[in-house]
Amino acid sequence: MRIDIITAVPDLLESPLGHSIIQRAREKQIVEIQVHNLRDYTKDKYKSVDDYAFGGGAGMVMTIEPIFNVIEKLTAERKYDEIIYTSPDSEKFTQKIANNLSLKNNLIILTGHYKGVDQRVRDHLITMELSIGDYVLSGGELAGAVITDAIVRLLPGVLSDETSALTDSFQDNLLAPPVYTRPANFKGWKVPEILLSGHAEKVEKWRLKQSYDRTKKIRPDLLKDEGFGSMKDEG
Repeated sequence: MRIDIITAVPDLLESPLGHSIIQRAREKQIVEIQVHNLRDYTKDKYKSVDDYAFGGGAGMVMTIEPIFNVIEKLTAERKYDEIIYTSPDSEKFTQKIANNLSLKNNLIILTGHYKGVDQRVRDHLITMELSIGDYVLSGGELAGAVITDAIVRLLPGVLSDETSALTDSFQDNLLAPPVYTRPANFKGWKVPEILLSGHAEKVEKWRLKQSYDRTKKIRPDLLKDEGFGSMKDEG
């Protein structure tokens, strides 16, 4: 997989993309990630990539020309499955979307900044718009890093235990169950006996019930129309 990230502030992406799981995935050549400085594609002598909005109003707007130039260059070199724009006024990024994107070959992520981008970018160049939550960040670079991380960790060979990703929260519309490790008794705080029983089927049933209960309490919206009704009365 290849992911090209377009940004006006590339320094914000150095740390998230240069450590831990993403770093290992890049070293293993499972994923290629290229960061493109938008300022390299502007003809403005001051390397500016923003301007005042027509009609007035607060905030600056990312201009269309440098964005068009970098996307035109990239799409001339290879075919991209999606050209993604990160913005708070977009579709909510979910695990399901991450799963689908992890099956693609080439992605472009345009990280929003300032007051946003010229609407013509969204109308004519972007194929998918994503938001990581109902809040506003100083820039879309962090959102781009979050989306990249969520996708890359799903690629085969990235995680040492590939089944780990399959038991993450949201994979089956349930939050993950509580987990424990040694010691089994710490200051009188004990691990549930079922987890020490060695009975795999009962452990799995307990975990599923815990996931359901946590989801019902914290994120009941995830349970709508998902067929979990039979679990309501189970102990």
